[in-house]
Amino acid sequence: MHLANDGNYREMRYFTPWLRPTHWEEFHLPKPLQKLQGSTHVPFGDCVISTPESCFGAETCEEMWAPDAPHIPMTLDGVEIITNSSASHFSLQKLDIRLKLIGEATRKCGGVYMYSNVSGCDGDRLYFDGSAMIFCNGQLLAQSPQFSLNDVDVVTATVDLEEVRAHRSSMSRGLQAARNTRKYFRIQTSFELSPEEDDLNLRRRPTLPRDPKFYSADEEIALCTGCYLWDYLARSKSGGFLTPLSGGLDSCATTVSVFSMCRLVILAANNENQSVIATLKRLFGASPLPQTPQELCHRVLHTVYMGMSKQSSRETRQRAKDLSEAIGAYHIDLDIDSVYHAQKDLVKSSLGLDPKFKVEGGSEAENLMLQNIQARTRMVTAYEFAQILPTTRELAGGGSLLVLGSANVGEALRGYMTKYDCSSADINPIGSIDKAGLRGFISWAQIEFELPCLEGFLTATPTAELEPVTEEYTQSDEVDMGITYAELTAFGMNAMILDAYEIFLIKIGRLRKERKMGPLSMWQHLVHAWGKDRDKAPDDQNPSLEPVEIAEKVKFFFVQYRERESGVERAIIYGHSAPGDPILSGPASWNSSTNDYSPEDNRFDLRPFLYPSFWQSWSFKRIDRELARIEEARKKSRSTPSQVG
Repeated sequence: MHLANDGNYREMRYFTPWLRPTHWEEFHLPKPLQKLQGSTHVPFGDCVISTPESCFGAETCEEMWAPDAPHIPMTLDGVEIITNSSASHFSLQKLDIRLKLIGEATRKCGGVYMYSNVSGCDGDRLYFDGSAMIFCNGQLLAQSPQFSLNDVDVVTATVDLEEVRAHRSSMSRGLQAARNTRKYFRIQTSFELSPEEDDLNLRRRPTLPRDPKFYSADEEIALCTGCYLWDYLARSKSGGFLTPLSGGLDSCATTVSVFSMCRLVILAANNENQSVIATLKRLFGASPLPQTPQELCHRVLHTVYMGMSKQSSRETRQRAKDLSEAIGAYHIDLDIDSVYHAQKDLVKSSLGLDPKFKVEGGSEAENLMLQNIQARTRMVTAYEFAQILPTTRELAGGGSLLVLGSANVGEALRGYMTKYDCSSADINPIGSIDKAGLRGFISWAQIEFELPCLEGFLTATPTAELEPVTEEYTQSDEVDMGITYAELTAFGMNAMILDAYEIFLIKIGRLRKERKMGPLSMWQHLVHAWGKDRDKAPDDQNPSLEPVEIAEKVKFFFVQYRERESGVERAIIYGHSAPGDPILSGPASWNSSTNDYSPEDNRFDLRPFLYPSFWQSWSFKRIDRELARIEEARKKSRSTPSQVG
C-alpha cells in the first residue's frame, strides 16, 4: 500500500501502510458486529473480491500514481475490474495526467477501471474537481463533470467483459508477465453483476467510447475559483464577499472570480440543484431568488475602492467603478486620507518626526512606513465594512462578509507584499496563480463574460499607488520589485506578453519548489537555459543573458526571499492551481501540463522562514568562483591566436 505523504498530504501521520503485498489475515470481529455480519471472522489484508462473473480489485488515489501500482499485479492475476475511490485535489490541467494514467494502465493491462473523485471544497484549503471516469481497455466510456455544484454526480457504463478477456489474450507479453505475478486471495461472493435476462436484452449494449472533456487553463481558473468560493460561502454560512478593488489586474481577477461563481450558481439553480437553491433562500430570505448573475452578484459581492487624494489616479478609480457596474456588484468609492493623516500625525506627535515620502526628500524607512500605513488602513477598513455592511444593507441570511485577497504567486515568491494588507484576508482565490495566468484569465473573461471594461485592466501599468504622483515620478511595481525589466518579450501563450521579470519568477518558482534547487544549482541550470552562448533551438524564446546577469538575478531573488519569508509565512488561505510551465516545456505546453510551485506553506511547501544571510553562504561564494573561472577561460580564448591552416 502507498500513502500520500508529500505536498498537501500527511497520511502517514494518521495511518500505517500495509507493507505485505497479497498477505491477509483472519480478523476477529467485535461482538456487536458479529450478529450484524453473521460471522465471527472476516478476511483482512490485501485481497480481491470474486463474483460468479468476474473479479474486483481496488487501489487508492496515491497508488494510481506510484511506479508499482497495484493494478499491474492484480490484472496479471486475473482481476478484471479495478476501483479507485480517490481524493485528488485540483491543479490546472491535472485532469489530462489522470486520463493518461488510467488510459495507459487499462490499455497496457486490459480491464475496466472505475475511478471516482471527491468534488468541491471538502472543508479545507483544497478544491477537488470530481470528474469520475470509467475506462475499458484504454478507452474512456463515461466521465462526470469536472466542475460541478452538485453534491453527487453519478456516471454509468455497460461493459462486455468478453472484450477485456479478448484484449488480454491477444497480448503475449501479458501472458509472459503473468508467470511471475503475485497471487491474491479471492473473497468469494454470490453477487451477480448481470442477471441472466440481460443476456438477451436488445436494448442494452456496451457503452461506446467517447472523447474526454477538457477545459483550457483560463476556463479552469474561472470554474475552480467559482466553485470553491460558492462551497466556502455555503459551508461558512457567511453573508457574502467583500473585495478591496484597487483598479489593478489582481483585484480585478479576484472580483471576476466571484462573478464566475454567480454565473455557475444561476445555471445550477435553473437546473434545480436543491442544495444551491437552499443556500440562495438563506441569502435572499423572503425576497425573490435571483434570475441573472448580476442580480446574485449585487447581493453577495461588495467592492470597495479605497483611494488617496494624491496617490490614487482617476483611471484606477474609474476602472473599479466600471467593473463593479458591469457585473452588478454593490460598490463603494471612498478615500482614506483622514485615517492616513491621523496615523502620520501620531508618529509626529509621539516621535517628533514628520515622515516624508521619498519624492519629498524622505528616507527609505519613512517612505516605506507611509506606504504601509495606507496598505494596512485598507485592510482594517475592509474588515470594518465586511462586518457592518450586512447590517446597513439589511441583508437576510446573517453572517458577516468574507474578505477576499488579491496577492498573486509571483508576489509571494518575491515577498512583494505588506504584512496585513491585501495579502491578509479570509480567502485569496488567486494566490497560486502567476501574473501571466491572471492576464490570460482576464483576456478570456473579457470575451466569454462579455465584459469589455476588462481591456483597461489588461493594458494598465501595474502600480500600487502608494506614493504621490508627480510630473517626474509615478510609482511602478516593476521598479519597486528591484529588477529592471528587459524589453518586453513576446512569449506566445494565449496571446499574452510576458515581461522579463514575470518569466524569471515563473521559472525560478518552479526550480525552487519542483526541482528542489538552491542558488548554485539554479544558477547552473539557468546558465544552460538562458546563457548567450547556448545552442538555440528554432523555437527557443528564452532570454539571452550573460552568466553574471543570471547570477545577479538568482542572488537577488534568494536575498529577497530570505528577507521577506516571515511575511509570506502569514499568507492566507489559497488553493493550489499553478498553470503549466512555458519556459521549461515550450509555449505549446501552457495548456497541456501541470505543476505546483505555490509557496503556500500550510503543509504544501514546508520550509524554514528564518534563514541565515545568503551573502556569506557557500553557494553564493561558489557562484562567484564559477564566474571567475568562466571569465578566465574567456580571457585565454581571446588571447590565443587562431590557427589558420
